[in-house]
Amino acid sequence: MKPITENQKTKIAFFSTQSYDKIFFEKYNSDFNFALTFLEAQLNSKTVALLQGETVICVFVNDIVDAAVIELLAKKNIKIIALRCAGFNNVDLDAAKKFGIHVCRVPSYSPEAVAEHAMAMILTLNRKTHKAYNRVREQNFSLNGLLGFDLHGKTIGVIGTGNIGKAFAKIVKGFGCNILAYDINIDPEMQKEGVVFTDLSAIFKQAEIISLHCPLNEQTKHLIDKEALSMMKNNVMIINTSRGALINTSDIIDTLKDGKVGYLGIDVYEQEEKLFFRDLSDNIIQDDEIQRLMSFPNVLVTAHQAFFTNEALTQIALTTLGNIESLLSKNDIDNKLALLA
Repeated sequence: MKPITENQKTKIAFFSTQSYDKIFFEKYNSDFNFALTFLEAQLNSKTVALLQGETVICVFVNDIVDAAVIELLAKKNIKIIALRCAGFNNVDLDAAKKFGIHVCRVPSYSPEAVAEHAMAMILTLNRKTHKAYNRVREQNFSLNGLLGFDLHGKTIGVIGTGNIGKAFAKIVKGFGCNILAYDINIDPEMQKEGVVFTDLSAIFKQAEIISLHCPLNEQTKHLIDKEALSMMKNNVMIINTSRGALINTSDIIDTLKDGKVGYLGIDVYEQEEKLFFRDLSDNIIQDDEIQRLMSFPNVLVTAHQAFFTNEALTQIALTTLGNIESLLSKNDIDNKLALLA
């Protein structure tokens, strides 16, 4: 990579900006003194034209940062692509290296935020608190249809034991659950805490609840498909707070229809870039699969909300701005996990 030099206040353009992004980044930018421009538009080949002399862009999970977009960014003199998230499956890292553009991310902001949301989805689906809330507001105090089960003693499968998966395992351990885990790297500390590392097929066959906490890549795309679902217990609960494409949507719909999957909680969706982070209450949604999913009484959908805590947004802003400052001042980042290219 060529050294990055800046002779004036660095200009950063934020894509896919929400109101809370502006609040948190402006609050903590006082320590960095960058010139920030906030754009609501998603980054793609057309919206690159919105750049007005910036040398750094900041993107989120649904921005398109493929080879074609990166080539256009290079022509716009972009030196850094800063992701304000942990996942980077939407970025062509080889293209970034080719054009000499640094890519950095936030490898860890608040693992507990996502892990706690996964548990909230489990408890909501199990004890049906969302349905009970609406019933009582209508003066319906009947318990019919609200039957749940004890989490204590159940077998939980945790797929992916990075920071978030590890935090989730600690939470479910507090509920007295048996924990099976799968990851390409076995964590000795988790083993000491009683977590049993095994293969995916064992988790599919034995777990009553499966929670996904792994990145999206060629090996994990459609990890939960027809074959995997066929191995699972009847009435299994599946929770996904990672990336939508870990689940084959059409396959999960089929198993929901035939009753094999008893509960599904998703905070992410394979085609979410057309839906999430927008108010579509006055629109007719053309996505038939999300409409079908939301029609099931045993499916809970939240709109990529798991990360959304004060602590997480604070850390995201501080880490992102710190990454950019480190690259500008030293052409490097102290936290090597944050530097991708």
